[in-house]
Amino acid sequence: MKYLFALAAIFAALAIAEGSVPVRKQAPAWKGKAVKNGEIVDLASSDFKGKWLVLFFYPLDFTFVCPTEIVEFNNKYAEFKKLGAEVVGVSVDSPHTHLAWTRTDRKDGGLGSIDFPLLSDITKRISSSYGVLVEDEADEHFGVTMRGTYIIDPEGVVRSFAINDEPVGRNIDEVMRLLLAAQHAAANKGQGCPANWKKGDKTIKANRKDSLEFFKQWM
Repeated sequence: MKYLFALAAIFAALAIAEGSVPVRKQAPAWKGKAVKNGEIVDLASSDFKGKWLVLFFYPLDFTFVCPTEIVEFNNKYAEFKKLGAEVVGVSVDSPHTHLAWTRTDRKDGGLGSIDFPLLSDITKRISSSYGVLVEDEADEHFGVTMRGTYIIDPEGVVRSFAINDEPVGRNIDEVMRLLLAAQHAAANKGQGCPANWKKGDKTIKANRKDSLEFFKQWM
């Protein structure tokens, strides 16, 4: 039995070393070059201390599904800002490639102007630390990132994450819903957000009496 526990501990440690970032744990710190407001700038996770952060990874610039996600994040960026959240996109492209993409018109396969930063992870260390880098050399997407989305609270703790396969684009409305739910849970300890919860919906209090009252109305 002791052997099994020791083996489980080793596997858990290896999972963390390979970049697994569990919910309720501190998000890995990072810094690098990013494109922001049409310029290449320095950017670090510490710049977002005290704010909610939606950190999303995508495979590559000048591709196909990726620009639809980034443009949709940009369309809703003002709404994220109103919620006290920042948005940062990350790929393994160089900052110069990011810059070229934002300077290319959308009708020509570019992004055009984007209001939030695009971070360059050309060393692939950030993607690896967050567990979204394809590291299997036999995989056709070896060396690029999957579509990972992390919602990080003002203390730098991961509150939600999801990873989509390369062909599957994200639902940005769902990302916002998860952010709202995480913010509500943080501000209202002891309450849970039920399935399909939206802002303004009832929540479940974590005790038997109140939860039974909720279920009577919910059913």
